[in-house]
Amino acid sequence: QVQLVESGGGLVQAGGSLRLSCAASGRTFRGYVMGWFRQAPGKEREFVAAISWSGGSTDYADSVKGRFTISRDNAKNTVYLQMNSLKPEDTSVYYCAVLHSGPLTSVSSYNYWGQGTQVTVSS
Repeated sequence: QVQLVESGGGLVQAGGSLRLSCAASGRTFRGYVMGWFRQAPGKEREFVAAISWSGGSTDYADSVKGRFTISRDNAKNTVYLQMNSLKPEDTSVYYCAVLHSGPLTSVSSYNYWGQGTQVTVSS
């Protein structure tokens, strides 16, 4: 069992920045690919970014490429999402998750999820 707790969300103006954190506990964090997803009201949960265990491989949704950066600190069992140049359309609840198997961008590939943190970007 892995517990994930996201933090760092909040209200920010368009063009601003936020840094989300996802702290993992429970079973060892070692070896896990981690992902960030988001879900806006009335919309399906969508892939944002993923990172390999070593941090050497990352993947991003086209909508956030060049603006968001995913990173991890395995010593702290924590994954981060640095979000710059935020837009109103980035407003969502952001979730971190642990990859079980399958495509990185698929919700069904992940078997552990945090409770989410709200990000609101005002225009």
